[in-house]
Amino acid sequence: MTARTALPFLKFAARRTVEMALTLLVASFAVFGAMYLAPGSPAGFLLSGRSASPEALAAINARYHLDDPFAVRYLHWLGDLLQGDFGRSLTYRTDVSRLLADRLPTTLLLVAMALVVVVVVGLVLGRVAAVRGGRTDAAVLVATTLAVGTPSFVAAVLLQGLFAVRLGWFPSSGAGEGLLDRLWHLTLPAIALALYLIGMLARVTRTAMLEALDSEHVTVARSRGVPERLVIRRHVLRNSLGTVLTTGGLIVSTLLVCTILVETAFSIGGIGQLLELATTTKDFPTVQAVSLIIVALFMAVNLVVDLLLPVVDPRITLGTRGAAL
Repeated sequence: MTARTALPFLKFAARRTVEMALTLLVASFAVFGAMYLAPGSPAGFLLSGRSASPEALAAINARYHLDDPFAVRYLHWLGDLLQGDFGRSLTYRTDVSRLLADRLPTTLLLVAMALVVVVVVGLVLGRVAAVRGGRTDAAVLVATTLAVGTPSFVAAVLLQGLFAVRLGWFPSSGAGEGLLDRLWHLTLPAIALALYLIGMLARVTRTAMLEALDSEHVTVARSRGVPERLVIRRHVLRNSLGTVLTTGGLIVSTLLVCTILVETAFSIGGIGQLLELATTTKDFPTVQAVSLIIVALFMAVNLVVDLLLPVVDPRITLGTRGAAL
């Protein structure tokens, strides 16, 4: 990046960061408000259906600020949030920040492992299908169709039943202890999480490379005697990266959402399973914190994609992601 283009890029990055912060603020209001539209209340959950004296009910309402107006509760919650205080879990009777510190690394490791599998296998399959064509292309299309048609939860059950229960090659549940053991425990969940997205990325890569193969500059490069492998690497694959990178933002956001199902199936104990349990028990502070973290991660990924697009593909001007599609 030259000095001439650095300033517009920095301005664009600053503008996108401000937009992300404002969007996150709106999302925080939506996340906070949605929980209070749900049936039930924190007081009802804490009482577990038991009757309580007016004094006990007043103490609960005062402890969780339930008697305050909605705007006051939101501002109080937002102020604590900015100081790193996510509140206290109604179910676990501990700080939500401690729950997140214990479970978030597991989820991030699972998502990272699945992302590596998606990128490596998806790019290879898409490249092979586009370059070789014929029966290879047809076989890849059939395989990716099956992958795209298999939901993550179904893939988790099938993989768990075959490789964990029947063959005993992998653990059937839990996240393991220590790095190597944790990687071993998360292998099957990562594959289950990645399967659908492998098919999607392979198809996107194949389509983008086929379009690049038909472009004029590829024809010119071949006519000049440039070796085919260099044509594929320098002109075809590189020109396809803009579309692939744009899809990458969707892939990461899908991984964050689908991890809830996979973590539940394998009893991993990440924030996905925590969100599912907290929603079931109406643990408002935990649901709000996990939901907001997932939204923040999703927006951070999209910000990174927007910033990388003009670097990867100079044909894309700042702020015009749609040009890559």
